[in-house]
Amino acid sequence: MKKVKILKIIKENYKVKSFVLDVKLDALAGQFVMVSIHNVDEKPFTLSCLDPVTVTVEEKGLFTKEMFKLNVGDKVGVRGPYGNGFSLKGKGCIVAGGLGIAPLLPIISKVSELIVGAKSKNDLLFVDKIKGLVCTDDGSYGEKGFTTKFLEKVLKEKKIDTVYTCGPEIMMKKVFGLCEQYQVECQASLERYMRCGFGVCGACVCGDQMVCKDGPVFGSEKLRMLDDFGKSALLKSGKKVELKEYYNYREK
Repeated sequence: MKKVKILKIIKENYKVKSFVLDVKLDALAGQFVMVSIHNVDEKPFTLSCLDPVTVTVEEKGLFTKEMFKLNVGDKVGVRGPYGNGFSLKGKGCIVAGGLGIAPLLPIISKVSELIVGAKSKNDLLFVDKIKGLVCTDDGSYGEKGFTTKFLEKVLKEKKIDTVYTCGPEIMMKKVFGLCEQYQVECQASLERYMRCGFGVCGACVCGDQMVCKDGPVFGSEKLRMLDDFGKSALLKSGKKVELKEYYNYREK
């Protein structure tokens, strides 16, 4: 665990901030770090920038509320990076939903197609960095509709080798289904409750895989075998619940 200073805090939208950290890491896009606040807790965050190391955080639970109280110059604990990152293969397409754009930012310049979605204009992130299709559920910005609608159009009309996706799991499940239909490789970054970050506690199990160690990025071969993908997850107590209940729990 390293104690590092916060060099910069960027307000991305009404509920999201990016924290630039004074640390050098040999990390890949899609990997994550464990961030701790003294006397509060420790949580996993993927990297929205590799150099300088940056984590992008949505204020939703007790830990993130405390993190939002921090100022430039304050210190947090950082350990990692952990897990698997994205593996660039051929002509790529990114499909991101909401905060899911964050771990994909380091590779957006390396893909030919980019589809980014959010509930509304106010929920969009990094619009200034996006050179691709932007859509919102309510049509308040960009195209109206879900990311999967526009992904299917791309897969029908263009030659894509790999789709990289992160966002709500129900969206990623549909993205994976389209990739299977059009015989395109899919790499999805999954989220589960994590305690240790390196495969000891088993809290982040999905199917027979541990998201922290075997993921968080899974390719099509593994996604086909994950029975829980798009369906269920474990709460902090270890109880298995449907995804909707899991995400409601994570908001607390």
